[in-house]
Amino acid sequence: MRMARWLILLGLVSSLTGMAAAADDIVVQPPHREIAVTFDDLPFVVGYISDWTVLRSRADELIQKIVASHVPAIGFVNEAKLYTQGQLNEQSEAILNDWLDAGLLLGNHTYSHPSLSHVPLEQFEQDVIRGETVTKSLLAARGMQLQYFRHPYLEVGNDATTRMAFEQFLGGRGYTVAPVTINHAEWVFAAAYDRAAQQQNQQAMQRVADAYIPYMEKVFANAEQQSRELFGREIRQVLLLHANSLNAAHFQDLVAMMQRRGYVFISLADALQDKAYASLNTYCGPVGMSWLDQWSSSVGLPIKQDEPVPVFVKGLAGLPAASFGEY
Repeated sequence: MRMARWLILLGLVSSLTGMAAAADDIVVQPPHREIAVTFDDLPFVVGYISDWTVLRSRADELIQKIVASHVPAIGFVNEAKLYTQGQLNEQSEAILNDWLDAGLLLGNHTYSHPSLSHVPLEQFEQDVIRGETVTKSLLAARGMQLQYFRHPYLEVGNDATTRMAFEQFLGGRGYTVAPVTINHAEWVFAAAYDRAAQQQNQQAMQRVADAYIPYMEKVFANAEQQSRELFGREIRQVLLLHANSLNAAHFQDLVAMMQRRGYVFISLADALQDKAYASLNTYCGPVGMSWLDQWSSSVGLPIKQDEPVPVFVKGLAGLPAASFGEY
């Protein structure tokens, strides 16, 4: 009798052990997520480099990594950067051609990156028109049209009248506004990275790069949660990045993080098919913010706090520790 009980107990232990081992082998799959990747401030963020031959090499490094990662990205151009002492710079213009030759898209980010919160509407509209010249020509040569506009600083106007008037102006010129749902202080990391590079401090460059991806992953988690709170689901996200040396060196690390979170890469046009982008958005004010925050403001929900940037990154970038949060 005791032997029978012992055998039963042994069988139960073996069964539980086997179940535990099987559980250890289970791989939890991340949810299916979709994202459009966009880059601002083309042809490239100059940083400390003034040689456009070098900058074109950095830009091409970024383009190659975008293509290798099968990301249908779009870049938004500030055409003022195409000129050196009033003359069109061949290398800077070549970067835009490189984008298009790689099968990537281009949009308008104004000529000189002014603030709609600080510039009169008519002056701002003229800057938009001036920012079309080269980009529109390059697209037309390929049978394409200039379709998308991105607000500098994500500032949409100080009041409802300005926002509505400017959006009517954009519609009259055939533009679709390119929203941003995942916004962040990536540019602070890029500035720190550039300053470390200028000082030839490889250790500091690596330290910034090592902090960049974990910071961005927290930003993604926050946006996903905010999306669920607003819509009861995760929408097709639109990510804002900048064409800079940090992303040229580490874009594939960022891609790997997104893929771990279950993201697949889609075009901006496909992202905008999500019904969320037709939701009420009445935000206006001097502060630029993501569309998730704009939607929250429109329905009376609190705006999310920015993900804090490490103090050492802000220090390298030359910013006070109190800016962009602290930890």
